[in-house]
Amino acid sequence: MTIERILRGIAGFFTLLSVLLAHYHSPYWLLFTAFVGLNLFQSAFTDWCPMMALLKKLGIASQCASNGGATCSTK
Repeated sequence: MTIERILRGIAGFFTLLSVLLAHYHSPYWLLFTAFVGLNLFQSAFTDWCPMMALLKKLGIASQCASNGGATCSTK
């Protein structure tokens, strides 16, 4: 699994979670949905994403490097 696929999975999970929270708890959770969408939109232009930086800080990128890139790609 590549780090990009992990990132897309996290973004999808956060989007679905915030929509469910908005439906069952408070519509203000849609602000979190908008935040995720804006981050995805800006990362398309800047090639930088805060979650990617966090994943690298947590060692996801170094795990990929130790595997020789066999299971992860950090492009």
